[in-house]
Formats: sequence, structure tokens, C-alpha cells
Amino acid sequence: QTILEAIEVGYRHFDTAALYQTEQPLGEAISDALRLGLIKSRDELFITSKLWCSDAHHDCVLPALKKTLKNLKLEYLDLYLIHWPVSVKPGEYELPVKKKDLVPIDLKSVWEAMEECQALGLTKSIGVSNFSCKKLETILSTAKIPPAVNQVEMNPMWQQKKLRKFCDEKGILIESYSPLGAKGTLWGTNRVMECELLKEIAQAKGKSLAQVCLRWAYEQGVCVLVKSFNKERMKQNLDIFDWKLSAEESRKISQLPQFKGFPAGEFVSDDGPYRSLEELWDGEI
Repeated sequence: QTILEAIEVGYRHFDTAALYQTEQPLGEAISDALRLGLIKSRDELFITSKLWCSDAHHDCVLPALKKTLKNLKLEYLDLYLIHWPVSVKPGEYELPVKKKDLVPIDLKSVWEAMEECQALGLTKSIGVSNFSCKKLETILSTAKIPPAVNQVEMNPMWQQKKLRKFCDEKGILIESYSPLGAKGTLWGTNRVMECELLKEIAQAKGKSLAQVCLRWAYEQGVCVLVKSFNKERMKQNLDIFDWKLSAEESRKISQLPQFKGFPAGEFVSDDGPYRSLEELWDGEI
């Protein structure tokens, strides 16, 4: 119902993943939207899904994507992402993963399998999520098809300036998840939604703090992923295109202290391929 309401309000990009267990309801909603005439064809939608860590092995990638397409009842994805630069033993779709199951990821061979998925027409584009500059360099050094996208945590309190500059130079689009700081999730923080500067800007603009965050991200030239089950909020999240932040407001936001909300310590283990957060993020934390 939520997805149908989002389509009604005007959303066309839907981001799912094997881990989220939302592929099937999204597929059902797409079928219903077509039947109800909310969209004329599937081509009006942009559908993204992601390869989970347990499938981040060369021979598991194609079967994983086929399973995703079956769940979604679709013939192709618009974008397929490697969810994390992490592999665990095949089998389970869970977070946190079992630390004993962590194994080194062979980025070269996993990326080759992603390229095969695109060559077969099962996805129009391929990309990554939660990748550092260094890990992107590793892929770019052997890739025939460079990643189209890097989907990462990004908001006014975690602006990703170094990564954005790198991706811009390499022609990789940044997608921003948790643009409001993911308040209410297991790992999210209230830092963004309780930031005094953002409150002041929102008040001066006659906008909500959420709208200021989304407008800020949009002005950085990134793709912004929003999430709401509330129809009014869905409308508010779209209402960011007919106004803009002043140069002074943008300057103040650019000077906010930076703090990563989701360090992902779940993927760090004394015996694992990443023994510290420093190794997981290559110092970009």
C-alpha cells in the first residue's frame, strides 16, 4: 500500500535489496500499479536492488540476481549494486552477519560477474554501495564496465567530501542513503534532526528540517533516497525543487562537525578480512 501511495504521489525510483525482504512486496506493488493504471509501463520506474554479502562470490552473483528478479516479477533491474565490500559464507541473509562467516571478498571476480549480469541484459547498470575511494580504485583497475553508482551514507553531518570529489572525477554517481541520519533505526542517530543550525535554516525558510537536508543533498548533485510510510511526508519529501538554500546557508552547513552514523563494526573481526574500522573504510571515517 505504501509503495502504491508513493507511485500515486509521484515517486518513480524504488530502492530495495535481498537483505531488506522488500523485493516481493515491491514486485506486487508494481504489478498492481500497472493494473490500476498508475503507470503505463514498467519502464516508467527505476528499480534498484542489491547483492547481499552471502552472495558476494563470483558464482553466486548471477543466481542471486535471477532470484531478485523472480521476487520482483521483473525481467530486468535498472541498477544492481554490491551491497557491501564484504563477503560471508553463502547461505543466510542477515545483519549483523556471523563474524565466524566473514571471508575475504574477491572484488575482481565479483565485479566480473556483475558485468556479466549487465551484458545479459538482466540489469541496465551496475554499481556498488558503501565503498571507499581505495576499494573503488581496486574495481576500476580491472573493470571493463566502471561502477555507475556508489550508494553511501550521506547527510549534512556526514558530507563525504573526499569520496564525492573522487567519484565526480571518475564519473560515478553518488546516491545518498540516510539523508536525515536514520533516526529510529538500530544504528541511526538524532544528530541530524536535532542540529541547531539546520533547525534555524528550516525556520528561516518556512520549511521542515527534513526538507532542508534533502534540498542540501540535492544541491550537491547526488541522488537522494528518501523513506517514509506517511503519505503527507512523502509529499513533503518531494517538495524541494522550487526553492533553494542561500550561499551563506550552504557555507554554514559545509562547516558542520562530521560524524559517521553507521560505522558497520559488524563487519570487523579479529580473525576476519577487516580487523579494524580503519581497514573497512580505508581511513575514510
